[in-house]
Amino acid sequence: MSEELEREAMEYDVVIVGGGPAGLSAAIRLKQLAAEAGTEISVALLEKGSEVGAHILSGAVLDPKALSELFPDWKAMGAPLETPVTNDKFLVLGPQGELSLPMFALPPFMHNHGCYIGSLANVARWLATQAEELGVEIYPGFAASDLVFREDGSVKGVIVGVVGIGKDGVKKDDYQPGMELHGKYVFIGEGVRGSLAKVLINKFDLAKDSEPQKFGIGIKELWQVPPENHKPGLAQHTTGWPLDMNTGGGSFMYHFGDNYVSIGYVVHLNYKNPFLSPFDEFQRFKQHPTVRPHLEGGKRIAYGARAITEGGLQSVPKLTFPGGVLIGCSAGFVNVPRIKGSHNAMKTGMLAAEQAFAAITAGREGDELVEYQSAYEGSWVAKELKLVRNAKPILSKFGTLIGGALGMFDMWCTTLLGGFSFFGTMKHGKPDYAYTGLAKDYEPIVYPKPDGVISFDKLSSVFLSATNHEEDQPAHLTLKDPSIPISVNLPKYGEPARLYCPAGVYEVLYDEAGNNPKFQINAQNCVHCKTCDIKDPSQNINWTTPEGGGGPNYPNM
Repeated sequence: MSEELEREAMEYDVVIVGGGPAGLSAAIRLKQLAAEAGTEISVALLEKGSEVGAHILSGAVLDPKALSELFPDWKAMGAPLETPVTNDKFLVLGPQGELSLPMFALPPFMHNHGCYIGSLANVARWLATQAEELGVEIYPGFAASDLVFREDGSVKGVIVGVVGIGKDGVKKDDYQPGMELHGKYVFIGEGVRGSLAKVLINKFDLAKDSEPQKFGIGIKELWQVPPENHKPGLAQHTTGWPLDMNTGGGSFMYHFGDNYVSIGYVVHLNYKNPFLSPFDEFQRFKQHPTVRPHLEGGKRIAYGARAITEGGLQSVPKLTFPGGVLIGCSAGFVNVPRIKGSHNAMKTGMLAAEQAFAAITAGREGDELVEYQSAYEGSWVAKELKLVRNAKPILSKFGTLIGGALGMFDMWCTTLLGGFSFFGTMKHGKPDYAYTGLAKDYEPIVYPKPDGVISFDKLSSVFLSATNHEEDQPAHLTLKDPSIPISVNLPKYGEPARLYCPAGVYEVLYDEAGNNPKFQINAQNCVHCKTCDIKDPSQNINWTTPEGGGGPNYPNM
């Protein structure tokens, strides 16, 4: 894929793309193993954000299982997880009321006892500090934009640091061709819908034996509230209103730290109504009489959005390819009913590290780390995902009310019967974009105007994400056919990009007479959630990485 160009190259034992929990855990584990063996291993970790953590967004209630394996004394070491969950709630919301489900009715693994509320971005920053102390070379602001292959077709490395190309594709005075980072093995840990992972999954047909990957969009705000409103240790989840019973999704709200409330909403991207706006559903949700009192008198201090992998066990692709592996959400290990994936991401990074270290020690390089696939299949990650494998397809097939009840029954069965399910292993069937309904079959949704106190508009929200991109660079949001938005998506679907994007990137503009529609892309607003790449019904939008350092700069998210 890379252009024929002379670049400086740096050689490493392992090159890791992505500074999230999976990539950092892999890097740390490699160095730990080398120290235990009294040998050296060189590890480079690349992060496209301006710093590690800048692009990390999650709820987050963290299961410390993997962290405890990586650092048994993480508490004494000062890991930023200080608020244990002390109050667990699960509510079903109606327009004005609520129904609280007794926690004993939920399978034990859905309880948050023993878990901690915190900022996953700050956990990543802490992990980065540990990694650097062990000798990992971390390069923030370096986007891996392309792959390098050996003559035998195996992945040799990545190209990073390409800058100085203008919007018109012409090289500017500050043009830099970037560098090649070569590794005996390359770990792809870009997170959800990574641009290199997409290429590799297609090139090596890694998903041929898997179900289509499923996704949700998670939209989150961080608030600082008055002390009298703060309930440290509260972890509250809801389903139901404002979504209808045929649209999957729900909310999370966590109280932690310095009077912080982390609040967010997830909408499953297999929704049908093309007029639905996940962002506006979230703003409407915050006005519910059960929710609003938690925020009143407080200040919204951060905003962001991110796609979430939801396919689970059935959708995990083959994890190995010649020269490298997929780790973390590049493959998709989120446990949807638990609303957790960071512990699984960390563990897969550690498993890959262990197998790569053994292979390099044995003198191998550039082959397939098939041992990693086997290690995953025998791990607690796979066992955990097996228990909940039908929760998502049942919900999609039967809706929130019946699907939720059937899913709960199935998870109790798998828990009590060693993974056995009366449903077997259900299939997802088709990708999320294929569920999008026709505009003629739905009425446009009229959302309440934001009050600027509890609910807000998209642009003021994007401002809080501190998103920034160098304006004179090639667009990282590209259209395979520029005519499709107006000629196909607008008449057929009402052009849903203007609604599913949580950052106001896509607009349909008209002239003064209300004619001659034009599709506009405001790439500067992009918070790198990847929803457009997933949900566009024509699959016409391709998300590629912009210059390194571009995008959001999330604090405490």
